[in-house]
Amino acid sequence: MTTQEFTLDALRTTLLEGAGTDENVDLNGDILDSSFEDLGYESLAMLETVGRIEREYGIGLDEEAVAAAGTPRLLIQLVNDHLSAARTA
Repeated sequence: MTTQEFTLDALRTTLLEGAGTDENVDLNGDILDSSFEDLGYESLAMLETVGRIEREYGIGLDEEAVAAAGTPRLLIQLVNDHLSAARTA
């Protein structure tokens, strides 16, 4: 378990390790506000990604909150909010 901040680079790594990437998608570009669907990550890929994040960071993420976090920016914020809460608990 780690309590460090979850970053865009960490998300990119998790996405690539969990589900790979569509050859037409450049994860190194400005993806913060792109939808995961536009990036080629459907529900199963996102389940794998979220599961990896939960295991790596020792947190549990609410399914509805994850579903509402449809962009990298929103998912990163959600993860960091949980990490912050875990540090203050």
